Amino acid sequence: MYLNYYAAEVNEPGDNPPIGIILCTDKDNVSAEYALGGLSNNIFASTYTYVIPEKEKLIAQVEAVLEKWKDR
Repeated sequence: MYLNYYAAEVNEPGDNPPIGIILCTDKDNVSAEYALGGLSNNIFASTYTYVIPEKEKLIAQVEAVLEKWKDR
């Protein structure tokens, strides 16, 4: 839903469709998925300077944040 809003209201003419990242946790698991808003799984970046992290790196970062949070 947010991707469709962003595409309709924020993207400038000529911008590529937005890609979202969904991070989820439960008691013993962290998962990361890319939200493509109806796009195919073939994602190519050509001019953007933003980096799309690898799924495993995202999960590791979320796990590290959760560990710090638990230690507080």
